[in-house]
Amino acid sequence: MYAPSPRCGGPFAAMGRFCYRHRRWVLALWAVLLVGGLLFGTKVFDAAAPSAAAAGSESATGSALLAASNASDHTLTALVDGRSVDDPAVKAAVTAAAADLTRIPGVSAVSDAYQTTYPAAVSQSAASQAGAHQTAAHQTGGTDPAALRSSDGSASLVQVQLADGQAGKRALAAASQRLAAIPHAAPGTTVKLGGQQVLDSQVQQQTKHDTELGEFVTLPLTLLVMVLIFGGFLAAGLPLIGAIGSIAGALLALLGFSRIMPMDTSVLPIATILGLGLSIDYALLMVNRFREERSRGADVPAAVERTAATAGRTIAFSALTVAAALSGLFVFVSPIFRAVAAAGVSVVVITVLSGLTLIPALLGFVGGRIKAPATPVADDGVFARTVRRVQKRPLPVALGVGAVLLALAAPFFTAHAQSAGADVLPKSFSSRAVADALATRFPEQRQPAVTVAVQGTQAQAAAYAVQIRSLPGVAAATAEPGDGLVSVAVDVNGSAQGATAQHVVDELRADRGGLTTWVTGDAATVVDFKHEVATRGPWALGLVAAVTFLLLFLMTGSVLVPLKALVMNLLSLGASLGVMTLVFQDGWFSGLLGFTPTGGLEAWIPVLVFAFAFGLSMDYEVFLLSRIKELHELGYTCRSAVELGVQRSGRIITSAGLLMVVVFAGFSTGSMLDIKEIGLALAVAILVDATLVRMLLVPATMTLFGKLNWWAPGWLHRLHARIGLREHQTLPALGALVLPRQLTRIAAGAAGAAATAARAAAPARQ
Repeated sequence: MYAPSPRCGGPFAAMGRFCYRHRRWVLALWAVLLVGGLLFGTKVFDAAAPSAAAAGSESATGSALLAASNASDHTLTALVDGRSVDDPAVKAAVTAAAADLTRIPGVSAVSDAYQTTYPAAVSQSAASQAGAHQTAAHQTGGTDPAALRSSDGSASLVQVQLADGQAGKRALAAASQRLAAIPHAAPGTTVKLGGQQVLDSQVQQQTKHDTELGEFVTLPLTLLVMVLIFGGFLAAGLPLIGAIGSIAGALLALLGFSRIMPMDTSVLPIATILGLGLSIDYALLMVNRFREERSRGADVPAAVERTAATAGRTIAFSALTVAAALSGLFVFVSPIFRAVAAAGVSVVVITVLSGLTLIPALLGFVGGRIKAPATPVADDGVFARTVRRVQKRPLPVALGVGAVLLALAAPFFTAHAQSAGADVLPKSFSSRAVADALATRFPEQRQPAVTVAVQGTQAQAAAYAVQIRSLPGVAAATAEPGDGLVSVAVDVNGSAQGATAQHVVDELRADRGGLTTWVTGDAATVVDFKHEVATRGPWALGLVAAVTFLLLFLMTGSVLVPLKALVMNLLSLGASLGVMTLVFQDGWFSGLLGFTPTGGLEAWIPVLVFAFAFGLSMDYEVFLLSRIKELHELGYTCRSAVELGVQRSGRIITSAGLLMVVVFAGFSTGSMLDIKEIGLALAVAILVDATLVRMLLVPATMTLFGKLNWWAPGWLHRLHARIGLREHQTLPALGALVLPRQLTRIAAGAAGAAATAARAAAPARQ
């Protein structure tokens, strides 16, 4: 046994001691948090809803004004397919259903391919909410029965306009049930339901399902990988327990944020991915360091304290860099960016608290049964040999790896930004099927590429539509009936979100015909979103780069090392975005991944990938540089410090990277297209960063620069000496070996007997 070891200094060591001594209370608090997350946190999936991109922009304002003046967002659309529209049995089934729908409270109007509009018996409360929508029923395509008949006559639409609020929700459920019964009266027909409310509901449900599926796929795989890393289930299970606790806390935090700000449905799986990946990563570092301290002879209390003092500092510094990268998203005004930033930073805080409190407490319970490595990490191994090969030809390696990363990034320069709608869902979903049918089989129901909301009279809007038709690229422009706020539908040549449509948006905003107008629609949304990224993106990038540079300078005292880190991060990010473009825009491996390419990338996803991947990549940069810097300060030459630093940290960086890749790839198995894009992009970014960048590019560049790696102007050196951070912690020596009392007596007796024998033998020698 060992004498009590000297205490480690610093707040992290103190936190480790506290969590060990009060481990039962710490575990109880996390258990309460877990139960609360399971009981209440999961309600955030019901509170979240798709949010408009480029909020506050002209397109978002115009869409909101049009939505307030018509019932399109409160319309349930049923696609009746499979038999001819003129079939008497089909006509009888549809008209009977339409008549029944009018008697449902909360239904304000019903239209089908056989009668213009059925009168509805709306309840008094629902009527007061839906009154504004009654007139607008004729603006949604429900006035002309021919508009609800497919071009080949094989399918028709039933449109049900609903009231706002709870009355509309109840009516939606009842109307959906009645429409689903049409095939019973007309065998051979199929009914699929669509519309904005159905789409939102299916996106919510599928987002929750994909999040649960990602966790179900990821957790067993990460357990298997960690068993291979640690050689035992006990040590491998602790990071998973930490991950579950982190996710529970993250769900509660997200639920809280959903009460004070719009929470897009896409934020939930993104936050879960981040929390799961970081919590496993941080717990892995903590458990690995605990095993190292045990192998050096520390007892459990000392090992927990020393682990918190060293690995605890590491994960805290890492969390700081990740939070700094995510904070750059606050520069944007779109709700999805700010929601991701708020959720992401809160998840990072909860995750690092899990690593600093829950893991030490768990180690206090089971640390004595965790198998410690028999020998420390050798200073010569596969990573050291790789570095030595790199150091023989550092320039060709640096140029070669840089060329590979640039080649992988090149496809991103051909990426097309788009605003996705129902195509975020697979074609098997009814809302996606209805949206596709409207676009291909019902010409008069097709959404125009550009919509102009005109404040004025019908005559003014019609005159403006004539002016719009003269613009290059415009195929047609039609003013819908109405006064006050009139909608002008503009069809363009080519793709609805392509270059021609975006040029038309610019022309309409440059010349408004002397009227007050709002140009909206999918093309306008893309234009506004690109404008937001172009104007606010450089500020966000500058903020993230400045904070990251400052943190790395405070850690290393160097000017060159932070600059190189920023450049290498951009290279790995470019590679991940390029691969994402090849897969999701150009369709590479789409069959294997189970999706249909849409010909572009969701406009907001590259920005989120940048923020997340930048912070996560800096995590490994911090860990590797801290080892190299520590060895450099101990007097090792630059080449030796790089070689030993990579050798001693290579295994843990590779293991952590592999676990991150498993987590991100696991979430790519879901059905939501945007989550697939994010999961794959982050998996590629981490894979590239943990292999090509950290194992090849970093050693090559640091070997090339030699002593210049640690250069900084004199005044910055003096500043760093006063306020610089140290990621590593100098630990006191472990306590000396102390024998138990019984062994002490035996040893003393043996020593006395040996002395007596020696005295007796002395005369004989004389």
